[in-house]
Amino acid sequence: MQDIAIIGGTGLASFPGLKIIRKEVVRTPYGTPSGPITYGEYCGKSVIFLPRHGSRHTIPPHMVNYRANIWALHEKEVKRVVAVAAVGGIHKEIYPTRIVIPDQIIDYTWGRLHTFFEKDLPQVKHIDFSEPYDPELRGQLIEAAKLAKVDVYRGGVYGAMQGPRLETAAEINKIERDGCDIVGMTGMPEAALARELDLAYAHCAISVNWAAGRSKELITLEAIREATEKGMEKVRLLLGKLMDLV
Repeated sequence: MQDIAIIGGTGLASFPGLKIIRKEVVRTPYGTPSGPITYGEYCGKSVIFLPRHGSRHTIPPHMVNYRANIWALHEKEVKRVVAVAAVGGIHKEIYPTRIVIPDQIIDYTWGRLHTFFEKDLPQVKHIDFSEPYDPELRGQLIEAAKLAKVDVYRGGVYGAMQGPRLETAAEINKIERDGCDIVGMTGMPEAALARELDLAYAHCAISVNWAAGRSKELITLEAIREATEKGMEKVRLLLGKLMDLV
């Protein structure tokens, strides 16, 4: 049984090194996931892979069917989810290509279908979201980075923005005052949905650019693409060592 899943974000629509065993199109009560569930082996460990933005990276952050994605993994008896995501660095130590294992998140998104707890409930349900990321899985990611000799920023607050546009410098100033260290567009409601279904969930975030106003240089897609490619090499090394720990 594959009890661990990797959700691939920008730069990880496909998973080099993954030995694909089979793919399965899954239907859920919440619609169709971003792509087929891919069953495979990575560094000797059975894993499930799901590309968040679709296999061709065509689904923008605000249009991802997060509920279908998480429900599909739950239905396949996944217990742990590593979410790979590209982010912008706000904190001065989170430079492009550096990996971050955040420990907190602030949700600035709106209009997204963000919960499974909507109707036909025997009673109103709430989740404890004080610590949004699973501490054991976070620790394993940090240990894996150490084994892979990959430098990571341990901790930090992920600011989840609506997208698909990048933020203004004033918006980054605001969320920095709120305590955010990185900014992304896919962190929520993914993390909360995983908690609702009791999935251990943690982010492996990679800084692919300085957030707006944090550099004198313009943010260009070319620079983001270059940083993403370099950063994903580190991510794959880290995930390889993670397979020895889970």
